[in-house]
Amino acid sequence: MSRIDELIKEKCPNGVEYSTVGDICNIEKGIQLNKDSLSEDGEYPVINGGISPSGYWNDYNFEANKITISQGGASAGYVNFIKTPFWAGAHCYVVDSCKDYIDYDYLWHFLRNKQQDMMSKQVGAGIPSVSLKMINDFKIPVPPIEIQKEISRILNSFTELEAELEAELEAELTKRKQQYEHYRDNLLSFENIAGEGGQVEWLPLEDVAKIKNGSGYKDFGVGPYPVYGTGGIMTRVDRYAYDRPSVLIPRKGSLDRVYYVEEPFWNVDTIFYTEIDEQKIKPKYFYYFLSSKHLEELNQAAGIPSLTQATLNKIKVPVPPLKIQERIVYVLDNFDAVCNDLKIGLPAEIEARQKQYEYYRDRLLSFDAVVGGDTERERERERERSS
Repeated sequence: MSRIDELIKEKCPNGVEYSTVGDICNIEKGIQLNKDSLSEDGEYPVINGGISPSGYWNDYNFEANKITISQGGASAGYVNFIKTPFWAGAHCYVVDSCKDYIDYDYLWHFLRNKQQDMMSKQVGAGIPSVSLKMINDFKIPVPPIEIQKEISRILNSFTELEAELEAELEAELTKRKQQYEHYRDNLLSFENIAGEGGQVEWLPLEDVAKIKNGSGYKDFGVGPYPVYGTGGIMTRVDRYAYDRPSVLIPRKGSLDRVYYVEEPFWNVDTIFYTEIDEQKIKPKYFYYFLSSKHLEELNQAAGIPSLTQATLNKIKVPVPPLKIQERIVYVLDNFDAVCNDLKIGLPAEIEARQKQYEYYRDRLLSFDAVVGGDTERERERERERSS
């Protein structure tokens, strides 16, 4: 902090001038894409009002390394930094074309610091939103560029350390995942007991579950029910396709992503859902078995990987008595919990670094501002004395 203090004392002896966000940069609104245009296999993320991409497309309208602000939806006001080329949708603001006396990283840290303020100013009785005027009117301290860059350097060091810890966590989780999969695959192989006393009956998949197609949702309203595609939850709508425990099996795209769902859901046509005969097989056991099958190896398509119902229906499923299935589920659930417990240490460290970053960000972005010859803090103190 001493370096910052020295620079401020040297270059801003009378305080730091403030400007507005609208005066120092241009904020553009994205362009609407029809839901049918989105693809889970597209090259570029489509950024809208959510925290995660709303899908992918094969074109982009903004280059990499841009600040975005969610315009509409429950996350309106959320500030993000997109490190790849992307398509900005109609519910996304993009911060672009800054003045040459503004460091873009400095602006990113400032807007991130104002995220809660922006989210608290959501308006609208239906889908909440934040206005462009509100964002443009935020006052921002504009010290000399040398000070901005030094602040960015300090704050970036915290975010880089956080990214390193997250990468370390990801590597550890990958290792644990591999151990888990090895244990699961061996537990579910039944190779040595397949014929012992009829304990395990091998049945074609179609004998224990019916595979059902998904469909589109573009005419639905916003609601509580998740919409699943190959990549997971895409959005939430006001109706569901099925409301019993089910295993979702990819039809196109990433064929190794099998999902177990207990809540009501909708699914699109890139992923199947299953109606499971619970008199024969426990849904969670069925999920663990299919997860062990490496379904991507059943792909026969030359282009986009795909699976057919005919191929899936021929898979032989080991069906031991229900009590044995329950025991296997219990063991694998507990093993999964142990793997998750291993995440406690690093996430706690990441959270500590995040709090450090926020503390220094708040301090570094708080300046005395030149306002009519007096600093803003001095004027505030005067108001307090006279009240």
